Amino acid sequence: MSASEPRTPAPDCLRCRAYYVTYEPARPHGCKTFGFQSQRLPRDEVRLSSGQECAQFEPRPRAGQAGS
Repeated sequence: MSASEPRTPAPDCLRCRAYYVTYEPARPHGCKTFGFQSQRLPRDEVRLSSGQECAQFEPRPRAGQAGS
């Protein structure tokens, strides 16, 4: 990526349908898509391990839109 290319923002895990909060204080963040728990947000783990932003982001349905 060159300096002139606009950087796409990282996906917001808290708005992803695969994100969940665990009950483990040492690993409070989880991702159902990739099947792991971590101390960091899943997007950060994906970026650190692959060098790319997460491509599996799926927005959660908003309240009142679940049955549409």
